[in-house]
Amino acid sequence: MKKSSLSSTPSSSSSSSEGKEDLNTRLGKLVKAAPVMLFMKGSPANARCKFSKQMVQLLKEQEVIYSYFDILTDNDVRQGLKTFSNWKTFPQLYIEGKLVGGLDIVKAHIEEEDFKDMLPKGSSKEGLEAKLKGLINKATIMLFMKGEPGAEKCGFSRKIVEILKETGVGYSTFDILTDQEVRQGLKKFSNWPTYPQLYVKGTLVGGLDVVTELKEDGELLETLRG
Repeated sequence: MKKSSLSSTPSSSSSSSEGKEDLNTRLGKLVKAAPVMLFMKGSPANARCKFSKQMVQLLKEQEVIYSYFDILTDNDVRQGLKTFSNWKTFPQLYIEGKLVGGLDIVKAHIEEEDFKDMLPKGSSKEGLEAKLKGLINKATIMLFMKGEPGAEKCGFSRKIVEILKETGVGYSTFDILTDQEVRQGLKKFSNWPTYPQLYVKGTLVGGLDVVTELKEDGELLETLRG
């Protein structure tokens, strides 16, 4: 009887199984990348098929805040998602990691007037604005930054934390890296495209440059005290 030799090299079936598992793990993360995720052909500004274009228009009309993935940029995702979701066509819309369906399903939910009830809090324009207002008024002084004091994720956030520490004034922070909706939404809400952002009593003071200038002019402490 011929004995089979053991090898540290995985068999093709084993490699295939591992590859499939890795792809499924990736897909599982992608569908949860944002509370509302749209997998489409192209981008919202340049949809590459009429169904994706119609879906984007529907979401716009419903004032939905969402993220998207262009399946034309990644064939593994394009083919894998069909099996992962058991849905063979695109676009595909996911809410909190669960498949809602394609264009016809979304249309039906809108016509039955239950679509907005399916959306998580903060995923509509109205809901997001309420969430942002609540956050900027959460404390008298609120700093929206990358990371947190002592574990900053960018040099600008680290510098503004150092400046605020010198004042001795207490403040609260929000790590924008933990919430993509807040990160993107606050830019439009405040009409300020970069981070960090400092708020006092719900009013935007500015970013690092503004805070640095206030410090140099001797006006920072007065500004923080409102």
